[in-house]
Amino acid sequence: MTAENNKDNICGILPVNKPEGWTSFDVIAKLRGVLRIKRLGHAGTLDPMATGVLPVFVGRATKACDIIPDRRKIYTAGFQLGVSTDTLDSTGKVLETSDKSVSFQELEKAKSGFVGDIMQVPPMYSAIKVNGKKLYELAREGKEIEREPRAVHIDSIEIKNYDETSRSGVIKVDCEKGTYIRSVIADIGEKLGCGGMMTSLERSYSGGVDIKDCYTIEEIAELFGQDKLSEMLIPLDRAFESYEKTTLGQWETKLYKNGVKLRPEQSGVKELADGGLYRVYGSDSSFLGIGIYQDGSFRSFKNF
Repeated sequence: MTAENNKDNICGILPVNKPEGWTSFDVIAKLRGVLRIKRLGHAGTLDPMATGVLPVFVGRATKACDIIPDRRKIYTAGFQLGVSTDTLDSTGKVLETSDKSVSFQELEKAKSGFVGDIMQVPPMYSAIKVNGKKLYELAREGKEIEREPRAVHIDSIEIKNYDETSRSGVIKVDCEKGTYIRSVIADIGEKLGCGGMMTSLERSYSGGVDIKDCYTIEEIAELFGQDKLSEMLIPLDRAFESYEKTTLGQWETKLYKNGVKLRPEQSGVKELADGGLYRVYGSDSSFLGIGIYQDGSFRSFKNF
């Protein structure tokens, strides 16, 4: 039976290399047409100008979009100092320019202040909702509202290259979900007293998916035509490898599937820690979902 004729059983992550100029929703819409599958979702929205890793959840895996434990993201971004725009990137309207020179050493010192736990003000051109309306919708209406700073975490910022004459370069940012790279660059520029904007962005890692594992839209269409969808899909349980694994007995598998809470002495439940989340496998080694041991019993947290 081909993947096309067995859509109900499809479950996995399709690692997509998003092209420049596409929204994340554009990718989903295109893939629905290519794969002829409606149940698609993505984790981690990318701006239209950005390229790179967009994990697309297929079939029953869409239930996992909002609970992926791996919050790590890695980006490579081009930047230009001396220019500030309303979108904080090169697609926006120029608000201010500066001729101030910036040495590599000054740039290194400035960026170090943005590593670790920091507070970041979300850009107006973002998908964050305020009173039911997305900020970029308000921005397009010419409105700017007060935004509360949010806590984000950045593990490292590496300057890959920098030309002091043009004041342009490339940085690599290893951070957690929720970090705006445009804001990082604009904030570094502000600290340097000259402003700055992002000129390009590629995400090379997101939610356990690496850029080297990703397929372009064209490659996906070609391989799907050869009935190789299953070969492209990453098994869903790989996204939860940070959780410990437990395998249930045959009777316990049946009970678990029916929503019955399991007792501490039952097969697969012994030795589990209270309050912990676990990858749950049935007696046939099939991945069932995520379970939680709480208040003396083990139950389903999310089934797939």
